[in-house]
Amino acid sequence: MLVGLIADTHDYLPMVEKAVKRLNGEGVELVLHAGDYVAPFVIPKFKELKAKLVGVFGNNDGDRELLKRRFSECNALEIRGNFAKICVGKVKIALLHGHEEELLKTLIDSGNFDVVVHGHTHKAETYTSGKTLVVNPGEACGYLTGKSTIALLDTDKLEAKIISLL
Repeated sequence: MLVGLIADTHDYLPMVEKAVKRLNGEGVELVLHAGDYVAPFVIPKFKELKAKLVGVFGNNDGDRELLKRRFSECNALEIRGNFAKICVGKVKIALLHGHEEELLKTLIDSGNFDVVVHGHTHKAETYTSGKTLVVNPGEACGYLTGKSTIALLDTDKLEAKIISLL
């Protein structure tokens, strides 16, 4: 399965629209959002996705109750809280924002997950730690690095690649 990965959208609606268009164009079957939507007005932009979206909160997500309400108003969008365990076939994925560094490191080192997806640092990267693939899709907003990125995860090959939106 091809899974789209996104994080740190930070209210930048033009890049959210580009990300949704690119994810739809890639034919992803699932999208995982590692948090930092920031404000609830960004959530309806994800309605255009042709795939289900599962998300978690980030450290900059302020009005969590209104964010939850916006998610509930959109079919195929789900917010899980601070952490989500997603199983895609036999592939176990941990999804979190990553601002709690000790928790992130513990999940990576535990060997309990095939893939750990996080954001927070705004640094796009993929690497393997033990048997765990770690993916940070970078920042969709492009605010800190000047690079607007997402990632694609192929769960059959257990490979991820970073995609530029610019």
